[in-house]
Amino acid sequence: MELRLDLKLTQKLVMTPQLQQAIKLLQLSRLDLQQEIAHHLEENPLLEDQSLDVQEEELAEPQSEAPQTTETEDLAQEEGDEDKDFKPLSSEEWDEVFNASDWRAGGESGGADDDLPSFEQTLTRPTSLEEHLEWQLRLSSLTGKERAIGRIIIGNLDEDGYLRMSLEEVAEDAQVSVEEAARVLEQVQTFDPPGVAARDLRECLLIQLAHLERDPIGVDHPIDPEGHGEIVKAIVADHLHDLQKKRYTAIAKALSVPVEEVYAAVKVIEGLEPKPGRPYFSDNNSVIIPDVYVVKHEGEWIVLLNEDGLPRLRINPYYRRLLSGQHEAHDSTRAYLEDKLRGAQWIIRSIDQRNKTIVKVVKSLIKFQEPFLEKGIKYLKPLVLKQVAEDVGMHESTISRVTTNKYMHCPQGILELKFFFSAGIQRADHRGEEFSSVTVREMIRELVANEDGAHPLRDQEIVAKLREKNILIARRTVAKYRAELNISSASQRKRIPT
Repeated sequence: MELRLDLKLTQKLVMTPQLQQAIKLLQLSRLDLQQEIAHHLEENPLLEDQSLDVQEEELAEPQSEAPQTTETEDLAQEEGDEDKDFKPLSSEEWDEVFNASDWRAGGESGGADDDLPSFEQTLTRPTSLEEHLEWQLRLSSLTGKERAIGRIIIGNLDEDGYLRMSLEEVAEDAQVSVEEAARVLEQVQTFDPPGVAARDLRECLLIQLAHLERDPIGVDHPIDPEGHGEIVKAIVADHLHDLQKKRYTAIAKALSVPVEEVYAAVKVIEGLEPKPGRPYFSDNNSVIIPDVYVVKHEGEWIVLLNEDGLPRLRINPYYRRLLSGQHEAHDSTRAYLEDKLRGAQWIIRSIDQRNKTIVKVVKSLIKFQEPFLEKGIKYLKPLVLKQVAEDVGMHESTISRVTTNKYMHCPQGILELKFFFSAGIQRADHRGEEFSSVTVREMIRELVANEDGAHPLRDQEIVAKLREKNILIARRTVAKYRAELNISSASQRKRIPT
């Protein structure tokens, strides 16, 4: 093997830390951007929030306008006040004094802030399923050991109210026999809401049927006045699979009863709750703050950047004067300040460039989707990243970063920027523009919403109806869009005839 030296000329893109920071800022959501800015404000002493100075000036203005008095004038005024006729406070006025929040806040009166509840402790929240069952467990006739088993069972319920662990595991955790765990489970299953602590859907519905057979004072009565109780129990116990598939005729044949009685029994079953814990599960909706507002003013669409809540960064004037002044500083100090100055200038420019890029991309989206903004979802056009990238003169990856986790407030609501990009569905007549896949999904949803419940539309029938509107689409695509809309199949959407 021979060793030798060669010269080779190559070109490659090197991403500097500043460029990486700019790309990172571009794809951050509004909340992440706030946290990133707060981090830079904490780490860089040359950065400061300009809006804080404005707030301080606004707070200081009323104080500067107040008339100033000398100490002699204040004493004279106090002496004059003492000469006035003294009027005792009424009982209502004393109540207002003692109920005022100021005297509780501490100060010279020695109020104890520690004795007052915090703000978080004063907030209300709904009762959870676990708390509701724990309350009933304390009121039950179970002993201390049995209550320990009950707490294990309650603590292992999922958000739907089902017990997803076996009795053997409960007995092992509580160090008791399986028979003891089974007895406590039966007791917990009598708690409210009916059907709680069941191990499957069949057991849950049977528990609820047992509750329906008893009135509040414990007297047994039929499930329904028409006498379909036994049929209801039989369907729940042995024919849930056929019930799910809406095979009412097969159920009637298996039970040797008329199909009309099966219909009546199914109506009773439909009134049961398959997820007992659902009323106690609260899915808190997150608040979305739009990044941009799009409004139409005098016939033109205007894009307004939402800067509310975002700090307005600037270079600290003191450090700027310190660096530009004639007095000397240590070399290490000057080098540190100059490095922080470059970092502060770069973050300010990066945020400004981010805002300009977002506005530019949103204006391009408006140009492509103006009919949608004015008329609604049926006028949404198919759009891809490449079209916007060519329009604004940027790379597709940049457009992807800009539209990630960004929201627009427009006449059609608050929408993610990704919403405006969708694939195209070919027209049957091959004339004009293609249909957006979002528009086609909306048409499928409307067709299903307006269908006959006794004869729901099959996927092939939906294909035929869409073809009448010049939409060329395959049956498997309709099934895919139907699944994305959480719409069940035609057999499962079939309703009992009235």
